[in-house]
Amino acid sequence: MNPTRAAVRAGVQRGLTELRNSFTNAQDLWGYVFPTLILLVTIFFMRGATVPGTGFSLGTRTLPSILGMGLAFGGLITLAQQLVVEREDGTLLRAKATPNGMLGYLVGKLTSISTVALVSMVIQLVPALFLVDGLRLTEASAWFTLLWVVVIGLVATLPIGAVIGSLIENPRNLGLVMLPMMGLIALSGIFYPINGYPGWVQAVAQVFPIYWLGLGMRSALLPDNLAAVELGGSWRHLETLGVLGAWAVLGLVLAPVVLRRMARRESGSRVAARRERAMQQAIM
Repeated sequence: MNPTRAAVRAGVQRGLTELRNSFTNAQDLWGYVFPTLILLVTIFFMRGATVPGTGFSLGTRTLPSILGMGLAFGGLITLAQQLVVEREDGTLLRAKATPNGMLGYLVGKLTSISTVALVSMVIQLVPALFLVDGLRLTEASAWFTLLWVVVIGLVATLPIGAVIGSLIENPRNLGLVMLPMMGLIALSGIFYPINGYPGWVQAVAQVFPIYWLGLGMRSALLPDNLAAVELGGSWRHLETLGVLGAWAVLGLVLAPVVLRRMARRESGSRVAARRERAMQQAIM
């Protein structure tokens, strides 16, 4: 069998094994359920508010936005977290020691994290449907838009997540990524339309994929007349495709280079040094 094909096959099997372990682990399961509880509580308290200038429920508008945010968070942060942790515990070093091991490792992570992102989205969407109405789930066009937004959203964010994880050596430094991520979420119209924000804030929000994933999910699930409250008064599908596509190209170009550089630097002595520093910090 072709070595690359064998590595991809092994990576898929590795990803499926991680999924099986995750879905039978109580702590991981709580990690899937807890965001759903937060979402339901958020929508519940928003049920009486309306989107400015309309009679449409702000809670219903927020639901697809949060689903888009979840995809972005899973792609950008979850993969980065796992890369950092598994570099520290030596998992990446063991992968590097096998032929095409890094390729198999990355394929496994992409398999498991993308599947978890999709499952989490379903877990959040289904119970939320009992609290909101007005979603256009019976239209074929809605499901088609949902499909391409999810696919390109994952392709746009997962490679960037791999780059972030490759650049951070200490798991404790992940907070340096989380803080700006929370800021971007606040600026990206997830919980409230950004039309009233200053122009420079709108411009910053539109550079990053979180805004476009939220917009894309809203375009899939909300009625067409809600596009009037968005920037430009439309769903801007071409712009969504263009910006997310640009992030996908950037990530796919950078990720292999950064991952190879990171893998070359891994050694037993570096893993041991990181473990020693972690133990000293734990003692302190």
